[in-house]
Amino acid sequence: MDLFEKLMESDNKKITPLADRMRPSFLKDFMGQQHLIGEGKPLRKLIERDSVGSIIFWGPPGSGKTTLARIIANTTKRRFEEISAVNAGVADLRRIINIAQRELQAKKIRTILFIDEVHRFNKAQQDAALPFVEKGVITLIGSTTENPSFEVIPALRSRCQIFRLEYLSYEDIKSIINKAIGDKERGLGEYALNIEPDALHNIIIQANGDARFALNALEAATFSSEPDREGRRRIDVKIVEDILQRASLLYDKMGSEHYDHASAFQKSMRGSDPDAAIYYLAKMIAGGEDPRFIARRLMVTASEDVGNADPMALVLAVSAAEASEKLGWPEARIPLAQAVIYVATAPKSNSAIMTIDRALYDIERGGKSYPIPLHLKDSHYRDAAKYGFGKDYKYPHGFPDHYVKQDYLPSELKGKIYYEPDGQGKEEEIKERVEQIRKEKK
Repeated sequence: MDLFEKLMESDNKKITPLADRMRPSFLKDFMGQQHLIGEGKPLRKLIERDSVGSIIFWGPPGSGKTTLARIIANTTKRRFEEISAVNAGVADLRRIINIAQRELQAKKIRTILFIDEVHRFNKAQQDAALPFVEKGVITLIGSTTENPSFEVIPALRSRCQIFRLEYLSYEDIKSIINKAIGDKERGLGEYALNIEPDALHNIIIQANGDARFALNALEAATFSSEPDREGRRRIDVKIVEDILQRASLLYDKMGSEHYDHASAFQKSMRGSDPDAAIYYLAKMIAGGEDPRFIARRLMVTASEDVGNADPMALVLAVSAAEASEKLGWPEARIPLAQAVIYVATAPKSNSAIMTIDRALYDIERGGKSYPIPLHLKDSHYRDAAKYGFGKDYKYPHGFPDHYVKQDYLPSELKGKIYYEPDGQGKEEEIKERVEQIRKEKK
């Protein structure tokens, strides 16, 4: 390498972010995702056999989606084209596809088209790629942080294998940082870094499984530190805290994390774990979630999972929703927390949702939609009696205990039971009364 090449390499190193410089080019250097690329795992086999078809990598930021796409191209010796769905359009797709067709026909060279953030392509753009994916003109590799089931059209999704990437582990991030610290060619080895254990720990924790975040933080901390007389740089906790400023929340209120947190929030309340429910509530609040969204999830859970085992759960959830609407952040956190604790610790019954869904199933799928019995039809208008509407109806309040034996279901459903109280909490009383009434009906 001559002096000019060394200067060019030095300039590129200054311009190119550390996270990009440290991308591995081979599978053996890739950190994490062992469930996909570990020895004998499905994706590794496809790569090693050069049998990779069109795929979609679905996973969180910094988990290695782009890196894996480049490794696949490098390992399989295919042409590699990369575009971002944020700023590319149908014209860009057509240009790449035309080149891919020529290369395939003239040189038998296949092309990988990597589309970063493929979920940002609209339906027309996804449709434009579809026939060329189907014919094998291009091998599509898409990356997305969003659930492909919601964001990628079914026709394209059905032609792609979907691989779910996970957040990188604490040890994965630690290894990536240490490698960058020691690498003199691509990393920060020339700066003779000495990073305090607590400072390293802080970066790893704040990275939340995101390698890009960790490397960016390390690079910023490196250039925020001053070299000593011997040229060594020391990174302490104070430097890292100044760089990070605040915790990086593992929460994206516009993406799939939004739904994952809502799911965990509801399941924690359903599972009677107030500590977990409050934790997910706090994450949603700190992530800037709309209080109305939180309140809706709370009301649904109060009705679906507590129901008549403790009817006050829904009352309190609705009150908390109204209070949070009037108060706004930060005060809204208090009534929401109060209601979350109540719902999480209340006795549980899912009889309400089970009951209505049984009836809906019979009507919508079972074809059990029958006419209303004549004695229950509205009789408060002229000529109703002429049709027999309301005839023989018995007014329950005119009988002892405000009850009289009488059929209410259509005759075709006589004896059908939809509501089955499970006897939890308040439903214990309800169950006794319902069973008594059903005995008297026989």
